[in-house]
Amino acid sequence: MKDILTAPFMVEMIRTVTNMYAHGWDERNGGNVSLMLEEKDVAEYLDITNVLRVIPTGFAAPTLAGKYFLVTGTGKYFKNVQYAPDVNLGLVRLVEDGKMAELLWGYTDGGQFTSEFPAHMMSHAARLEVNPENRVVMHCHPANLLAMTYVHTLDEIAFTRTLWQMCTECIVVFPEGVNVLPWMLCGTNEIGEATAEKMKTARLVVWSQHGIYGAGKDLDETFGLIETAEKGAEIYMKIAHLPRVNTITDEQLHLLEKRFNVKARDGYLN
Repeated sequence: MKDILTAPFMVEMIRTVTNMYAHGWDERNGGNVSLMLEEKDVAEYLDITNVLRVIPTGFAAPTLAGKYFLVTGTGKYFKNVQYAPDVNLGLVRLVEDGKMAELLWGYTDGGQFTSEFPAHMMSHAARLEVNPENRVVMHCHPANLLAMTYVHTLDEIAFTRTLWQMCTECIVVFPEGVNVLPWMLCGTNEIGEATAEKMKTARLVVWSQHGIYGAGKDLDETFGLIETAEKGAEIYMKIAHLPRVNTITDEQLHLLEKRFNVKARDGYLN
């Protein structure tokens, strides 16, 4: 059996969460990441019949039964993942219609997956209906996107258009726009259900006064998605108090659609 710490999915997960911490997106134990894995890939590194313990999930997700996930742990600091991955990460398999998770590796201090696990799994299920290649759900607290929810209307069209106007790449990277939730209590099934519903129409869901959820086919894509939206928000926060002399117009955004073969969300451009 190969050493799981050398697995490409493990190496990339460790690199990604370390980079997220370095970006200032995941202070203390803020933020969480889940990566869906193929059984054949897991079986190269683990005896998948050896269940270390079973953890209740607190929800049902029948479409995810039998799926494998590498997930950050509850209360864990991203800065520590690179030094003790077996403590701060866990690899689980969902069973019993997603109501239980079998721990196959990790959480060696007796811990368990993030408190946002229900929100992650519900978002995975929602995105898989839209894109069967989706593998990642990522939650973090980028400062500028967070700040933007205090000073900008939370209307999704207006929020999206502002980000598109801040940076030429934005409409290219997330042409479907950004969905927005009002403040809700985190760590609950209610916010998980609301996020999953928003995930049906966009890969980015802003949690007002809290952070953002992103989804994608791999860790790089999802990280880059959030990184681009955060850059747009950073520019907005630097200029929001100033008179705007220039901007990216709808005509120019249409040119970007044609140049990069993307389609802006219907009704978002004039």
